[in-house]
Amino acid sequence: MSDRTPLVLVPGLLCDEWLWRPQIEELGDLADITVADTLQDDGLDAMADRLLDAAPERFALAGLSMGGYVALAVMRKAPERVTRLALIDTSARPDTAEQKGRRRGLIELAQKGQFKGVTPRLLPLMLHPHNLEDSLMTNGVMAMAERVGKDAFLRQQKAILGRPDARCSLTSFHLPTLVLCGRQDMLTPLDAHEEMSNLIPGSRLVVIENCGHLSTVEEPDQVNAAMREWLTA
Repeated sequence: MSDRTPLVLVPGLLCDEWLWRPQIEELGDLADITVADTLQDDGLDAMADRLLDAAPERFALAGLSMGGYVALAVMRKAPERVTRLALIDTSARPDTAEQKGRRRGLIELAQKGQFKGVTPRLLPLMLHPHNLEDSLMTNGVMAMAERVGKDAFLRQQKAILGRPDARCSLTSFHLPTLVLCGRQDMLTPLDAHEEMSNLIPGSRLVVIENCGHLSTVEEPDQVNAAMREWLTA
């Protein structure tokens, strides 16, 4: 039997395993890693149920952005199964009216047959400005979104629009918890992470400098170092 920690990684909106590739490559000595399927369902609870059905009985859990919303749904459903929790570039808050309006605009764009126009509009919100000039990174994000596709994107946006305010549950978390974000995350800003960290007993807040929303691929070395410490603490 492996002595490595079972670790489930949960991708964000328009994301797949590529989002976590640096962590899969670098943390395999510590963890038996699987990536949750977030492409089939149109509700966070359904995504959480699918994850729990596929996961080991006990596991560490890390989610980025929408993946964090799924992780919080898992914690509502089966907290006893989660040994460690990492909330990365995400939020426990529900959408503001402005955020809901932006989501509905992107949904409308995709429904009109302009799905390929969605990612270019999101890129400046997803990446730090200096990474917008990195063609390998921008091409990687675009290719990932294309693999996810329009239908899954619409399901994911529906799931996110329906998410609850999860802040009231955070004080009940009693497990090693990492809260991490890019300093320049425009989608789930630093103050949302400070709020989560302040509410979760004993959590550790890590802020990655010169980094946007997709920290796992933007600054993988720093994220890997923080996750390694989290897995071994």
